[in-house]
Amino acid sequence: MSTAGPDGALAPRAAVIVFFAFALAYFLSALLRAITATLSPTLSAEFGLSAGDLGLLAGGYFLGFAATQLPLGQWLDRHGPRRVVLGFLTLAVAGCVAFALASSFTGLLAARVLAGMGVSACLMAPLTGYRRWLAPATQLRANSWMLMTGSFGMVAATLPVQWLMPMLGWRGLFWGLALLFVLAMAVLAWTVPAWSRPADEPGAAPDTTPAGYGLVWRHPYFQQLLPLGLVNYGGMIAVQTLWAGPWLVQVGGQTPAQAATGLFGINLAMLATFWLWGVVNPRLARAGHRPEDLIARWLPLSLVLLVVIVWLGPRAGWPLWALFCMSCTVVALSQPAVALALPSAAAGRALSAYNLAIFLGVFIVQWSIGLLADAFSALGWDTPTRLRGAIAVFGVASALAYLRFLVLWRRQRAGRSHG
Repeated sequence: MSTAGPDGALAPRAAVIVFFAFALAYFLSALLRAITATLSPTLSAEFGLSAGDLGLLAGGYFLGFAATQLPLGQWLDRHGPRRVVLGFLTLAVAGCVAFALASSFTGLLAARVLAGMGVSACLMAPLTGYRRWLAPATQLRANSWMLMTGSFGMVAATLPVQWLMPMLGWRGLFWGLALLFVLAMAVLAWTVPAWSRPADEPGAAPDTTPAGYGLVWRHPYFQQLLPLGLVNYGGMIAVQTLWAGPWLVQVGGQTPAQAATGLFGINLAMLATFWLWGVVNPRLARAGHRPEDLIARWLPLSLVLLVVIVWLGPRAGWPLWALFCMSCTVVALSQPAVALALPSAAAGRALSAYNLAIFLGVFIVQWSIGLLADAFSALGWDTPTRLRGAIAVFGVASALAYLRFLVLWRRQRAGRSHG
């Protein structure tokens, strides 16, 4: 088992071991998150799902995920990453088993919500630990590379799942996931160091950090980044984990196997993007490039790409969706930045509050796109046009969220220049 030093920092070798232990769990959580995009044709056919049903089913994961974030942050600050993640992963195992046994849409949805609750600590737990165990620049790299392992999971949810389906079936896949989560729990229990709050250590000064989430909600930096986490980044995950697949089939006219290949390409591009962020983040931090400045300059590219995708319709294949998702990853820089902006003792709450915004956004966007696509049938639109219209509405919401951020960012810059 790895142990932290007296100052809380991990030795380099121990840090690498702990990183890979958490990366295994996060890989599986991302695979579980994205698998509905690949399985959507099979589940829709077997259970007779509408677009709204499909959006709700995929979004159920994120609803369960979001429901745990506020207590999760407090538990992480008090009990530490190892105890919390192991407790939560027992729910993930139960959710996978329940999904494999489900015989109705209601059963699938309940299992999906339970699984989402179970994996909700898989990223927040390591990021809370990294806040104490790693130097700030290394935290930015570790965050990006954790997201890279998530992209590995999403890649695994595409073509590999498509290849395994004839052998195992979708129910067999979920039994396999349950076993892999049990393995991940064993690795985490063995490698992740124990946790003590700084205020509980001998000779430490009393912890004066306010309890609860008021400190986080009121923080100007958190308020500045909140709309982007909710709409832009949450919406990107909604597309990556569900709606890119139906777009390729319903708008692009591709077969499920061709769509799975496209999703493979999207997630491979995301993997490379997060790896690159991990390489350049420490250099950007040392050069004084703030995350919010990079977001302000580069996020508009995602809005332009959405316009192009809606305009091209059936000609907008997976490469354009990959570019859209890649351009949104700049918002991921805000996640560790939010934790660094607040006291170390509140890191779990800061990360979980921001993650709550992201995954509430995923649930809302994922379900809303399906509801809008169904509602546009009242206008007599065909299936491809309905989905294009729903994505266009999402694009308008993304632009409004960016504009709100831009106003606050410019106000902050003006304050810095006069400070």
